[in-house]
Amino acid sequence: MIEITLSEFLRRNARKQPDHDFIVYADRDLRWTYTEFDRRVDALARGFLAIGLKKGDHVGVWATNVPDWNTILFAAARAGMVLVTINTAYKSHELEYLLTQSDLACLCLIDGFRDGDYVAMINELAPEIKTCERGNLHAKKFPFLRSVVYIGQQKHRGMYSFSELLLLGQHVENAELQAIEAGIDRNDVVNMQYTSGTTGFPKGVMLTHRNILNNGLGIGDNQRLTDKDIVCLPVPLFHCFGLVLGMMAILTHEATAVLVEAFDPLLVLASIQKARCTAVYGVPTMFIAELNHPMFKMFDLTSLRTGIMAGSPCPIEAMRQVINEMHMSDVTICYGLTESSPVMTQTRYDDGIEAKVETVGKALPGVEVTIRNPETSEECAVGEFGEFCCRGYNSMKGYYKMPEETAKCIDEQGWLHSGDMGVKDANGYFKVTGRIKDMIIRGGENIYPKEIEDFLYTMSGVKDVQVVGIASKKYGEEVGAFIILHSGVSIGEEDVQDFCRGKISRFKIPKYVFFVDAFPLTDSGKIKKYKLRELGDKLAAERALGA
Repeated sequence: MIEITLSEFLRRNARKQPDHDFIVYADRDLRWTYTEFDRRVDALARGFLAIGLKKGDHVGVWATNVPDWNTILFAAARAGMVLVTINTAYKSHELEYLLTQSDLACLCLIDGFRDGDYVAMINELAPEIKTCERGNLHAKKFPFLRSVVYIGQQKHRGMYSFSELLLLGQHVENAELQAIEAGIDRNDVVNMQYTSGTTGFPKGVMLTHRNILNNGLGIGDNQRLTDKDIVCLPVPLFHCFGLVLGMMAILTHEATAVLVEAFDPLLVLASIQKARCTAVYGVPTMFIAELNHPMFKMFDLTSLRTGIMAGSPCPIEAMRQVINEMHMSDVTICYGLTESSPVMTQTRYDDGIEAKVETVGKALPGVEVTIRNPETSEECAVGEFGEFCCRGYNSMKGYYKMPEETAKCIDEQGWLHSGDMGVKDANGYFKVTGRIKDMIIRGGENIYPKEIEDFLYTMSGVKDVQVVGIASKKYGEEVGAFIILHSGVSIGEEDVQDFCRGKISRFKIPKYVFFVDAFPLTDSGKIKKYKLRELGDKLAAERALGA
């Protein structure tokens, strides 16, 4: 087990392999060795202190995989702060909730991504930014928010630029930072990721240094990563996929990360060839996009050996192509959830193709994984279906400011309940068979229906709404909304989708909207969501045939 902090581990690597590449962007010839990156982290950590941030403060990062995303992560960790990761697809409604619930002290952001203008959104939510003294923000809606940092050189009124932070850090003595660093414990929270969890609105999952470093160690071991490996990461860093499966596995094995700012199959293929990557990560849709790119055969991918496919089940034919055409004979599959740091099971590099498409592997070392009866919590026998539960170093510290929700997720015996149904075979391999909770998983994004239902209730004319997952060949599931309208109201599918645009993330906007007069009910009056899912699948299939 690793019993030191993120900052200590980075310093150790910088001493051990000072000239070894840590972070590379193959599309722009940007590379930082472990030593160069460690120095940049020092400078930014002092910059955070210079603008008045202190140990325990929450620092948010709202950005794609830009070069300094990782600098912010490690600088916050070095100064004893907590990095709060923000989904790049968030819109104003979601950002307002997160800023309020997380008690964010500092927000670091880029201009925006796709159809989201981040600068405009934060200025709309906190107009005081444009009139306040930098570092001394008093926003009516967000009493904890004191600073906004623009990740770039451009000047924005009321915001620090990134280069200014690095310069301001020169006025803080090394001794001050070192004193803070010496007081950080491996069991301190270092990262907070927002997830829908098992019920309701997103919750801040508190993860410690010990949680994510050791999870990264186990994940990398199962790929046989070493300091000779070069890992291409086109998955978002704001997810556990990028941050833990990616950066923590790379850090703990002294390997090299080749980052891609936002997924583009051509850029991924080019980065693999140019950097001679030995591993690449992605959800199945990413691998399928790479394999089907018209220029795929032009790239030399023979350097590849391993990697991770996660987020949703992989079709066996796609897995065959990944192994044979991308040369990834050692590719692995992971399963878990944010609350478990996130991986609890993983296939091993030498498992057969059947294990990689039909199972989610075996328990990670140091993690107990069992299938338990969801009603009695008793352990199920081999071959008996029940709920995935785990216990070990990887269990989250809890949900931020939500002790009751934490208690619902982690029982008195320390078992973390996933809400996923599964089964264990005689060889110790696990399979996911379904979900107790109503979570929709669209292309690796977790979506909780109640969040969308609560939002759609605010639309004029909507009397009642139920949201379910609709089967999708491309994404696994799409969002479907069944709506009952008030008498005399006339609303169309596009009206509902237009109402959502700009207010909730694009991936949460219902692809399918069905208007109904009533919902199927049980004898006790509860809504049969499984019946709505069946109906949604049928109606979506009919619509596809009609198209």
